[in-house]
Amino acid sequence: MNKTKYIIKREYISRVKKKSFLLMTLIGPILFAGLLAAPVWFATMEDSDTKHIAVIDSSGIFDYTKVLKESITLNSRRFQSELDKYQKNLPPIGSEMKNLNDKLHLIANNRDTLMGENLKLGFINEARKIKKSHNLPQQPFDSLATKYANMLPLINQRLNDVKGKIGNTSTAKFHYKDYNYKTVKQAIRNGDYYAAVFIPSNVLSSLKIQTYAQKSLSMGLRSHIESSIEREIENQKLRNAGIDQEILQNMKTSINVASIKITEDGEEKEARPEIAMIIGYVAGFLIYISIFMFGSQVMRGVIEEKTSRIVEVILSSVKPMQLLMGKVLGVGLVGLTQYLIWIIMTGLLTFGAFTILVPSDASQLQQQANDFVGSGGMQSMAPVVEGNMGQMQEIMASITSVNWPLILGTFLFFFIGGYMLYAALFAAVGSAVDNETDTQQFMAPITIPLILALFVMINTINNPESALTFWFSIIPLTSPIVMLVRIPFGVPIWELALSMGLLFATFIGMIWVASRIYKTGILMFGSKVSYKELWKWIKIKH
Repeated sequence: MNKTKYIIKREYISRVKKKSFLLMTLIGPILFAGLLAAPVWFATMEDSDTKHIAVIDSSGIFDYTKVLKESITLNSRRFQSELDKYQKNLPPIGSEMKNLNDKLHLIANNRDTLMGENLKLGFINEARKIKKSHNLPQQPFDSLATKYANMLPLINQRLNDVKGKIGNTSTAKFHYKDYNYKTVKQAIRNGDYYAAVFIPSNVLSSLKIQTYAQKSLSMGLRSHIESSIEREIENQKLRNAGIDQEILQNMKTSINVASIKITEDGEEKEARPEIAMIIGYVAGFLIYISIFMFGSQVMRGVIEEKTSRIVEVILSSVKPMQLLMGKVLGVGLVGLTQYLIWIIMTGLLTFGAFTILVPSDASQLQQQANDFVGSGGMQSMAPVVEGNMGQMQEIMASITSVNWPLILGTFLFFFIGGYMLYAALFAAVGSAVDNETDTQQFMAPITIPLILALFVMINTINNPESALTFWFSIIPLTSPIVMLVRIPFGVPIWELALSMGLLFATFIGMIWVASRIYKTGILMFGSKVSYKELWKWIKIKH
């Protein structure tokens, strides 16, 4: 055992002193932190100069007065339709309703602060004239007239809140101009406007607009323009079809499913499958990468010692089994050291990067969030921001409720067990060949179980209780990856214990098999080895 300890020490120190180890240990955290901080950094690099953009609307979809008149007409039609439904023997009032609309349209032409109240009073006055002219009974006429008159200030307020549909952002201001092509082209050349947006009169049928600029518009700005016009065209189509947009918006429903997990003690705990999915996927993928990365290091180390003949000197002092165990454990410790450094440095670098890049001013942060939501594609998220904040608190509570000691403890066990199991196989392959090229014929039995485990891991995320998932989480060659994906979803103690016990027993058996191949193969040179030859080495009595 003392000699194995010295071999472990030699393998560990010799590898951590290599320039490649030091380089990867330093570069790795920088790359990981960079991947996390890059989107934030790119956002801060965005051009901060305000761009003034002219909008030439030939279609009238952004004409506030036109839209208000259409809404007034629709409101009057609904009044007449409902009146006809409840008022028996209603005389023809089509001409009077036309006069009512004409009067309201005249009021709509005057954009003053009392627009809503003026429309309401105008509707009531004209409705009284209709009632008096035809000697209509008080009910239901008065109730319906009051109802639809009260709707006009609300319609006006809603339209007033959203007029200027292409909303300004922190870097773009939109100006509605009655220009022709020649005028706006000259304005762009003179630098009066950064760009121009032409909305043709047939936009509802062609679904095409044109932008003109001396420089190409950014993807974010172009997306913002597209989404704004798309949204208004949809609103226009809804109005033409007589569909109230507010009613349609109120019909949209989002269901939040709360997953309550009942523990063996009968306690209820809220669980989020997406949190378990992320944890399981990351843990399983790390095991997959680690086995290949550090296992191949063991194989290359064995091949280097064999080809340099230094192994002959080493075996004169230690037993092959001790040399094999020392090499496997030494490289494994190097891997754990590198992972630990990566985790600590990545956390520190990421925290420092976000501290520098994320604005401390809350108003500035809110403005960036608004620009992001309003820059296209994310428009539908705006009304549910407050609800999302509550969901974020629930997600944080779910993360803190995860059994992290179990996750980290099992990750450490399966990392070590999976690595030791496959590292022994890699070492056996390295001892049986003279160079890396010859290893290809023996790599299939090693790589196929790992690749299968990766595919089953994806299936496990969707169905952690399937029979396929169960067996692959028990079989030792695949359990280090698949079981780690199952654990965050919850695994019975007996299944976890069975998987860990089989992995440990298989590792012991595989070390014995690998050591018998290692004893014979490490001293053989210049001959091609087959599977039949390997079987003979395993059966040799030493």
